[in-house]
Amino acid sequence: MKRKLGRLLRPGMGMYFCVMAAFCLAALLEEHYWMAAAEASVTLLVFMIYIMGRSNRNRRIQQYIQTASNTMEATGQGESPLPAVLVRLGDGGIIWANQRFSELTGYADTMIEQQLDEMLPDFSTDWLAAGKTECPQDVTMGSRRYRVYGTTIRAEDNMGTMLGVLYFSDLTELYQIRDEYIRSRPVVAIILIDNYDELTKNLTESAVSTLNARLGDTITQWTDSYHGLLRKLERNRYLFLFEKRDLQRAVEDKFSLLERIHEITSTSGIPASISIGLGVDGVGFDENYTFAALGIEMALSRGGDQAVIKDRFNFSFYGGRNKEADYRSKVRSRVTANSLMELIGQSGHVFIMGHKNADLDAVGAAVGICCLCRKKGKKANIVIDLEKNAAGKLIEEIRAEPQYREVFISGQDALLMADNRSILVVVDTNRPDQVECLPLLEAISKVCVVDHHRRAADYISPVVVNLHETYASSAAELVTEILLYTVEKKDVLPIEAKCLLAGICLDTKFFNVRTGERTFEAAAALRRMGADTTEVKRLLQNDFQDTMAKYQIIKSSRLYRQEIAIAALNTPTTRILAAQAADELLNISGITASFVMYPDGDQIIISARSIGSANVQMILEPLGGGGNAATAGAQMRGVTVKEALDQLVGSIDKFYEG
Repeated sequence: MKRKLGRLLRPGMGMYFCVMAAFCLAALLEEHYWMAAAEASVTLLVFMIYIMGRSNRNRRIQQYIQTASNTMEATGQGESPLPAVLVRLGDGGIIWANQRFSELTGYADTMIEQQLDEMLPDFSTDWLAAGKTECPQDVTMGSRRYRVYGTTIRAEDNMGTMLGVLYFSDLTELYQIRDEYIRSRPVVAIILIDNYDELTKNLTESAVSTLNARLGDTITQWTDSYHGLLRKLERNRYLFLFEKRDLQRAVEDKFSLLERIHEITSTSGIPASISIGLGVDGVGFDENYTFAALGIEMALSRGGDQAVIKDRFNFSFYGGRNKEADYRSKVRSRVTANSLMELIGQSGHVFIMGHKNADLDAVGAAVGICCLCRKKGKKANIVIDLEKNAAGKLIEEIRAEPQYREVFISGQDALLMADNRSILVVVDTNRPDQVECLPLLEAISKVCVVDHHRRAADYISPVVVNLHETYASSAAELVTEILLYTVEKKDVLPIEAKCLLAGICLDTKFFNVRTGERTFEAAAALRRMGADTTEVKRLLQNDFQDTMAKYQIIKSSRLYRQEIAIAALNTPTTRILAAQAADELLNISGITASFVMYPDGDQIIISARSIGSANVQMILEPLGGGGNAATAGAQMRGVTVKEALDQLVGSIDKFYEG
């Protein structure tokens, strides 16, 4: 041990003394005897000082080692009950170790100094140097797992050496119990057949029984492999309880039940579809069940046909790659319309707000809500940025109407006007970070949401009335249905009908995408109320310069995966042109999805469209975007166009390879 201490504290002075002796010899050979004598005297003096300093350092460090050893001694045989080691911080050199540490690691007190990383290759003492007393990671040696504690000692030598004492506590059995507890934690899953009513429509009792048996057998076969408890709660709802040890296997299996269930079809050829909501990490079964119910609600609001895991902090999504089918119920729309009218009647002031950079759909839906408020005799204001929006021409026409001269206000004015009897209706978005004025959303307690986009994890909550239908073509379509249930034809102004029809035409690309029979029913009703499709077409026209700029964007696009067009611009453009360019790219034969990205200040804007199997909402969601399967967008901050393009391509690859 003393030899090791000497090696530790002895500076490498031998070479210096040899050099000094060589100078003395050279002076003698040149017959400079006085100089040789002076050099020899200096060399001898330095050597004596070095010897004295080394002895002093040895004595002091031995005192500190003895102090450290004393702290590790047990009362029995004078040996620490824990494996312990004294190391030099910085380079990890081992100075001393007790017998238990030697037996554990094979360390031997030899003439050659050994390093800690030779004993523990993946272990670092940075946490000890940072002033912490417990290692943040466990250490595994052989089949045992250890928790490492430590303390530091500063040596009183001229070098200020920092030493660290490490103690290894064997907690293998405790960790095994902890891991088994985590693995055995309950997971509550709700399995819901999304389109049960459509599957059983016009079927005989025997056919319904046969269909139920096939559905039950498929679900049972999948759940049997997870050794859980499956119970049927309702005709289309199942409760499944299993342990968390099997959850990762289900995730790796990508919840294959989602695909298996598609093999079951009704007599009319409709494939079955299910949603799975899973609740994990709750304090008990009741909280896990609540999480599972939230997961089901989230899955349905995103179009169904997917699994959603809800824990204490966030949602995780699996599946949902297929296009949505229209499973909406008119009953729900009627009930929501009545609830919204009742809430408006009880309010003192109604504020209506869409998303930032409001488009024709957001403005049209907001104007439709204003019509409801006028019917109930309540004052309504539309919160919008009149400078930054994508519906400038339409807003000018609306403000020319006597009923709308003072309806449009800024977010700051709305905050000053709001009180405890005010309500807020959010249209065409369900995400707090995308609304026109976030402080207004936070200031008003009664919030209603009317939206058709797939719900994101950070949706607006809580809400009093929620009409969230991902199967609808647009928010304007949903508001039109509300008007049909609550007002008469004469109550709707022609300009309001025009705004609503413009919103539907914008989001459906003039009835080319995301249209159902109820979309045409809403359009027909608006036509009867005075909407003119020719005037709507004029609203969507571009001037000559914008048209040329749009085709320049199209010209700059490149083909990816033989069917995806991507245009990455290095210069800013407008959101309208980017969206129109993305739409126009889909008119090219063979292209089923398009992405247009461009810089806008400190962010990169992406506009995406799809008419094929690519779900652009799922592609952009990992990048912070949202929307639906056919139309989506994203805003990426803190990245360049090149970095954003790389991330987009990576997300596209992940979608196709998933």
